[in-house]
Amino acid sequence: MRTRSAWTGPSTSRTPIEATWASSIVRTPPEKTNMTAVTEFILLGFQVSRNIRILMFSLLIVIYWFTIFMNLLIITLVSTSKILHTPMYFFISQLSISDIFLSADIVPNMLHILQYYRGAITFIGCMTQIYFFGISEASECLLLAVMSYDRYVAICNPLRYSSIMTSTYCVILSIISWLAAFCIILFLIFTVLKLNFCGPNIINHFFCDTVYLLELSCSDLYYVQIEIYFLSLPIILFPITIIIFSYTRIIVIILRIPSSTGRQKAFSTCSSHLIVVSIFYWTLFGVYVLPTRGQSSTMSKILSLLYTVFTPLINPIIYSLKNKDIKKAFHGHLYRHLWY
Repeated sequence: MRTRSAWTGPSTSRTPIEATWASSIVRTPPEKTNMTAVTEFILLGFQVSRNIRILMFSLLIVIYWFTIFMNLLIITLVSTSKILHTPMYFFISQLSISDIFLSADIVPNMLHILQYYRGAITFIGCMTQIYFFGISEASECLLLAVMSYDRYVAICNPLRYSSIMTSTYCVILSIISWLAAFCIILFLIFTVLKLNFCGPNIINHFFCDTVYLLELSCSDLYYVQIEIYFLSLPIILFPITIIIFSYTRIIVIILRIPSSTGRQKAFSTCSSHLIVVSIFYWTLFGVYVLPTRGQSSTMSKILSLLYTVFTPLINPIIYSLKNKDIKKAFHGHLYRHLWY
């Protein structure tokens, strides 16, 4: 779904495992190759000692269940608490759904790989994992853009906020975001399915990613990379443009507020979202945009771990810790269940 500098060529720094399977990748046209179709891929995961794997397994399973719990809690509070029936919290609940998708798609299989040193995944299973991974990240990109637009209207046009951000309009924006993610990633899957996999089937990673599949394909990747590049534009360039425009206008308006108290109050309404956007895009760029030449496979996995495991955990924590309304709704929800 995303472009990555790894497409320009293999890393100059490889582990012995990478060197073994990477050396067998031959860009030979399919008609000149012994076409033995690959039916499954081997995910190597983290090549670490048994004690470290046990520690990682224990930590990840705690993080996974806490992530699911926190995001489900936010969805429940937003749907049941009247004080949270506002556009901002509606979009936060949609973001939680996206985070649940991401965690459920990546972490269980990662735990399996940690338990058994490596894991086999069928070709269809790999495509399925790529599909839901792509949906979660594409929807999060689009939802963060919609949320920045919501904050822009709230701060820059407060008198018309309720008439613009109606419940119907919010639902429409959410549906458009999800449908766009589903459709674009579906086109991505069709693009990947055009590829021929007739050689090595070892992926030195802990989940199926389009970038690593491209490295294993024996097809001509030129036009495939162009297709993936153009598919990435609507879910990367468009949301980033909206976010930059919205926060540029928000900062200009906040700086015009004469009192420091007023500026602080205005900024507090979008600070949580700004933190989430910053974390999301920094990890995104760290994994897919920054140069990977000379970067070890371990470092690449760690960056991917931050993006796929810790970001879905951090998002609900930021919104719950910095938001008085969510705290109030949680206390009211807890009180009702304890006493009634």
